[in-house]
Amino acid sequence: MIGAWIIAIAAVADASLGDPPSWPHMVRYMGRSIAWLEGQLRSVASSPFGLRMAGLLLVLLVVGGFSLAAGLALWLAGAVAAPLAWLLSLLLSWQCLSAGQLWREAHSVLAALDGHELELARKRLSMIVGRDTKYLDLRGVRRAVVETVAENFNDGVVAPLLYLALLGPVGAVAYKAVNTLDSMVGYRDERYRDLGWAAARLDDLVGWVPARFSALLLVAACPLLGLDAGEAWRAALRDHGAHKSPNSAWPEAAAAGALGVRLGGPNYYHGQLVDKPWINPAGGPTGEAQAAQCVRLMQVATVLAVGGAFSAAWGLGWWS
Repeated sequence: MIGAWIIAIAAVADASLGDPPSWPHMVRYMGRSIAWLEGQLRSVASSPFGLRMAGLLLVLLVVGGFSLAAGLALWLAGAVAAPLAWLLSLLLSWQCLSAGQLWREAHSVLAALDGHELELARKRLSMIVGRDTKYLDLRGVRRAVVETVAENFNDGVVAPLLYLALLGPVGAVAYKAVNTLDSMVGYRDERYRDLGWAAARLDDLVGWVPARFSALLLVAACPLLGLDAGEAWRAALRDHGAHKSPNSAWPEAAAAGALGVRLGGPNYYHGQLVDKPWINPAGGPTGEAQAAQCVRLMQVATVLAVGGAFSAAWGLGWWS
């Protein structure tokens, strides 16, 4: 089926090329739209209730707008020529995936550490995590790499693949809009507590099933790398609640158990120390070998995820 092959080719393109910064990218347009709409909505809403309603409207405009635009573009392309619609489907599917970019950025951080350039590693890490990296030592940087690789395996790989397989490119674009909204406004601090509530809750909802699949895929990948699948699963079952998000700790705990490391714990955000629970608290510190293994674990699990999405899309076959 065409849909299944589009997923496979999009995954290969993502792994080979990632997200070239000089190329137009849908997520960058989402980010600009969210920033502009936030400014407009804040200019007319100031009370907590008004900001909560504005947050709901922001979600409707961004998710609805980009989903409608994707659907309309695909319909128009199909009206011109089926191959044009397939090409557009491939482009949208590719831009919804971020496995290749994630492991490239993780490798760049670890390469800086290998070259004994801690400041450079902190700078590169700051591009992919929300915490303050200037306070992190060598082990802290490695721990942050493992955490962001594991968490974003769900957000950037499994979830978009699931929605691609079930709902086609429009479903994946809708998910990407929700996830981008959450990354920009879905915080619980004073600035975004009211405006970002709808984005945060919706992201929790649409990420619920993929997060559990992410943990299962990481567990399934363990035997292929000689890692402990049983400990990965036990850690996921035990520590999946050690996070404010109902989803993030599932893949993080599975990765922590597989690697035998401790994740989470206290970190600085915007200059303030936030005391988070430990994930796999009996694990050891993240060393050079474990950080590199985590990237390999994510790569193998990505292959499994693509295989699953390919099979599901082939079986359903409706968006061919």
